[in-house]
Amino acid sequence: MPVRARRSTAHRATAGRPGRSSPRLGHRGLGSRDGRGRQVISSAEDGSADGVHPDVQPDLEQRVEEDTFDRAVDEGRQRLGRSWVQLLTTGFLGGFDVGVGVLALLLVQQLTHNPLMSGLAFSAGFISLTLARSELFTENFLVPVTAVVAKEGTPRALYRLWGTTLATNLVAGWLLSALLMAAFPSLGDTAIETAGHYIELGITWHAFALAVVGGMLITVMTYLQHSTESDGVRLVPAVIIGTVVSIGHVNHAVVASLMCFAALVAGAPFGYADWAGMAALAIVGNMLGGLGLVTVLRLLQVPHKVIEAREDG
Repeated sequence: MPVRARRSTAHRATAGRPGRSSPRLGHRGLGSRDGRGRQVISSAEDGSADGVHPDVQPDLEQRVEEDTFDRAVDEGRQRLGRSWVQLLTTGFLGGFDVGVGVLALLLVQQLTHNPLMSGLAFSAGFISLTLARSELFTENFLVPVTAVVAKEGTPRALYRLWGTTLATNLVAGWLLSALLMAAFPSLGDTAIETAGHYIELGITWHAFALAVVGGMLITVMTYLQHSTESDGVRLVPAVIIGTVVSIGHVNHAVVASLMCFAALVAGAPFGYADWAGMAALAIVGNMLGGLGLVTVLRLLQVPHKVIEAREDG
């Protein structure tokens, strides 16, 4: 019968080759190469691994990176264009919000003497920063820099943002630390002990390395949060990074400063000169880690978007 004969012939043509099907027009067979010259190993009928076209996953990843770039440019433009009043209030609120985490850390540390528990409690500060849309100095490495690279802002506006945010973070942090020590005087010893970890590091390579890590971690958190539009998802890196910063005693300029301010108000054995040296080293290290280890590399992931944005700008 004609139909049976054709089936039999097709069967003989593929017999003895388990896991392979006869190539069809428009599909790649086993061992073929795609348009980029890459080896394609597949067992699916359409010539793709596990039935998924080999270019789909890279394309999805690239789209995520491109969308993150676009979000960073849009938000960076807004940050760089803020009025002085907006800059001042956003920076003050950032200092207050992270102070919530400092209070939670000190309370839990005093009650439990458990670094992991107090670290998790500290993440409340980063959760506040995320949901309230306030900012720390170190959160302004990736987003506004991306906008400047895309010619959506100027270096002068960037320096204005950095300087104002850092200053207001620290002023607000000192004010809140003084308030917390007045409201919870029993936390004084815990604050002095916690701040001592940063002061004892001194001006050393160890302290500088911890500062570089601090800048890197916060900028990674910023990138992850700009990879999604879901506030729920954005809380995940806030909790993880906040906990790591705390339990690792990472040298973060603003966080460590708030710890030191609380300790100084409570009568710490070190002085403001010791804090200033620690903070200066932390600022330099944070910038190196955030800009050099994250921002530059993330921009190099999407060179075509950078070129396109600069040409449009």
